[in-house]
Amino acid sequence: MENPFDDEDGRFLVLVNDERQYSMWPVGIPVPKGWDVALSESPHADCVTFVEKNWTDMRPASLVAAMEHADG
Repeated sequence: MENPFDDEDGRFLVLVNDERQYSMWPVGIPVPKGWDVALSESPHADCVTFVEKNWTDMRPASLVAAMEHADG
């Protein structure tokens, strides 16, 4: 059985959580609690492009906020 997360020919969602972290998620697997759909069903390559464009800061949102507060 092939891992559906590795299927470059598959269809995916892009998910985002409260920490503004992104995940590509295979269509047909329930979206886990705490995650929202940021990009609806799309080809693998489109999802990769979306994540690369939108997830430019790998730090969790809470860390960004704490660092901004410390600098302020």
